[in-house]
Amino acid sequence: MSRQLDYLTIKEIFTRFQATEPEPQGELEHVNAYTLVVAVALSAQATDKGVNKATRALFAVADTPQKMLNLGLDGVTEHIKTIGLFRQKAKNVMKLSQILVDDYGGEVPNSRAALQSLPGVGRKTANVVLNMWWAHPAQAVDTHIFRVGNRTGIAPGKDVDQVERRIEDHVPADFQRHAHQWLILHGRYTCVARKPKCAACLIRDLCLFEDKTF
Repeated sequence: MSRQLDYLTIKEIFTRFQATEPEPQGELEHVNAYTLVVAVALSAQATDKGVNKATRALFAVADTPQKMLNLGLDGVTEHIKTIGLFRQKAKNVMKLSQILVDDYGGEVPNSRAALQSLPGVGRKTANVVLNMWWAHPAQAVDTHIFRVGNRTGIAPGKDVDQVERRIEDHVPADFQRHAHQWLILHGRYTCVARKPKCAACLIRDLCLFEDKTF
């Protein structure tokens, strides 16, 4: 774990991220808040590419909780069978859809607590939905952000909760809206797990990672 970077260094890092990608976008395909919740829930232990491949046809016929219920468990299972843990995920999709219909009038709630009460929706999923759909500066710490936060010194922490708090505490407010997307994309395409692409990294001179590759 690296030490915590200082304010001015973190500000420069995110200034560079912003200059390169002013409006970073999540890579999960969705058409509304409901399909975003489903897509993010399905993405656990799966790739965004794999989820998108499965959900294109699913969302074409079921883009609301009631339509998903009408499709039925077998129908949902058939659509997402290429995704890891698909049987349990299909059950969760049905359960959360029923709860949305019964308790929320078919609408997706936009508080973290309400979102986390849905089956298959943890804090990370809730934060992704709050950030991507409602533009709330929530930080969804996945394996990419955890790695980047610790390697670089942007947000070192022993667990995802600590990294989340460090991002919230140390990243300047004007970068909070897109911070988690910039960090995810950086971890997915540059600061990769096994052989980080340090030679192509736009923050390599600011990063505290000792085992840089060149």
